[in-house]
This record gives sequence, structure tokens and C-alpha cells, in this order.
Amino acid sequence: MKPVGAITRGTTNPNRLRRVDNYIAYRCGDLLRNAADPLVIDLGYGATPVTAVELRTRLAAAVRPDVTVVGLEIDPVRVEAAQPYAEPPHLRFRRGGFELAGLRPTVVRAFNVLRQYPEDTVAAAWRAMTESGAVLVEGTCDELGRIATWVVVEAGEPGTLTLSARLPDLDHPATFAERLPKALIHHNVPGEQVHTLLQALGRAWETEATPFGPRQRWLATCRRMRAEGWPVLDGPARWRLGELTLPYDSASPSTERRV
Repeated sequence: MKPVGAITRGTTNPNRLRRVDNYIAYRCGDLLRNAADPLVIDLGYGATPVTAVELRTRLAAAVRPDVTVVGLEIDPVRVEAAQPYAEPPHLRFRRGGFELAGLRPTVVRAFNVLRQYPEDTVAAAWRAMTESGAVLVEGTCDELGRIATWVVVEAGEPGTLTLSARLPDLDHPATFAERLPKALIHHNVPGEQVHTLLQALGRAWETEATPFGPRQRWLATCRRMRAEGWPVLDGPARWRLGELTLPYDSASPSTERRV
């Protein structure tokens, strides 16, 4: 099966995807625990396989020890370079793209991949990666993983958007604008819902300035957003990790907004 997609830049760093890995264990943990074949695909792991190795380690500890992670890359040189890190049967590397090498995973993580594609290819990529029933967690982050955003996609449809930050390093929520998923980043302009969302989040952050530190400030910011009518999901247990999750419709481009 010929891989579908293009070779990406491949930049990566240890612990860069720790925030989204934590979320996958939370959001998809029960799916993986109940799966007959707890297979997770790390699509586009990059020039080194470190984040795939970390994903397998984290899910094995937090979810179930027999979880399998398969790292997929289009570049055969990267696949060959990753082989010394493989630990069959639970950690493997092979060539593949959006077609997922014909595998049928429970979960797919695709991070810092679609941001390098044109926006008009995103919907088709979402459909390809979820057509077998997988839950897709797709997003982007900065080089050190301190600012990240992601969407959860099922059956080709985005369900939620999460903004996540290492709170001691968060100067202002406007920082999220630079790391929005590809489907949203070009819509952060007046009149679009994602712009309204980030503006509201910024005002809430500014209003809730406190001497008690960034975690308390973020918790208060999330509470204020909910009080102002934003459909903020989860609760303090996730908020204190620096997360804010909302239905994707709260940020979707006007041309895609559900009715």
C-alpha cells in the first residue's frame, strides 16, 4: 500500500508531546482498556522516534501494559533509523501515511503534521485517518511542548478543541493563536468564532490576575469563561493541568459551523 501524504520537516524533542499524551490517556483510556487490540498509531513521529517511544511508555503505565504503538513515517530513511528503538510486539515502526498502512488502530495521534499541509487538505486527512473507526487526536505545539492545541476527531468530524499550556510559562492566552490546528489557524480574524474565543479567553485571563500564581489564575479564568456562557468541558482536575476544552463548534470556521 502506497503511503498517502508528504514528508514533513520532522522536528521533534524529548517530552514535546507530554501534554497531549496525558490527554490521550485521559480521553481514550477506557477505549484502549476495552479494546481487543489496543493499537495506537503515532503518525509522522519525525526525524527521531523519541515521542513514539514516550507515548508507548506513558500509555503502558497509565492505561494498560500491553498497549501497542506503531510509529508511521513516509520517509523510509526515518523508518530505518527508528528500528533500533523498536520493542516488538508493543513498539514498532513502519512506512505509512494517512492511509495508516492498512492498520485499524483504536487511537491515532498526528501532531505537528497537518500544520505543514494546505488547509483544504485537512478534512480529507481527518476522514482518511478515522474511516476505520479510530479516534484521532490531531494538533500542534511549540518546539518544547509548552503551548499546544488539538482537536479530537471521530468519523471525520471534529468534536472538541483543547488549548493546553505549561502554566508557569504562559504569559497570555494570545500565545495560543500561533499554535492553533491547521483547520483554525487562518481563521483567527475578526468575525470568526475562534478569534472571539481567544479574545474572550484573553479578557478572562486579564480580569483574573492574582498573587496566588498561574495555576490559580488559570482555574479562575476557566470558571469565568464558563460563567460567561462558554461551554467549557471537564472541570478543575483538568483545568489545573493547564487545559481548556470546548466543543469544536465553539471555534469552528463560519463556513463549517454546525447548525
